[in-house]
Amino acid sequence: MDPISNMIIMIKNGSTAGKATVSFPYSKIKNAVALCLQKEGYVKDVAKKVKKDHPVLEIELVYTDKKPKISGVERISKQSRRVYFGMRDIHTVLGGKGVLVLSTPKGILSGRDARREQVGGEALFKIW
Repeated sequence: MDPISNMIIMIKNGSTAGKATVSFPYSKIKNAVALCLQKEGYVKDVAKKVKKDHPVLEIELVYTDKKPKISGVERISKQSRRVYFGMRDIHTVLGGKGVLVLSTPKGILSGRDARREQVGGEALFKIW
């Protein structure tokens, strides 16, 4: 399976279930995506830990008034079909209530940051 898809679904399911933290195997791209989500306010804290001699990425989830901040996710690029957006193709998600996450030449960026940097890239997923 796709590791990024697994990660975002685990984050969504963990927040829906009311979990305080979610952890999964560490990788550099998962760490970059988690830091982007932290910058946008969808996760509280990101930490790399070691459990049973394996590196693990642990994410602390955000709740507002006991409701999860994350209510939905949608994977755009898949292993079978890659989707690329130019700078002009990047639009807001749900009228600004969500975030588009892209893999650009300048790293993993949100749609807002990618437009500010004037770069396009592979659209990974939307989160709201």
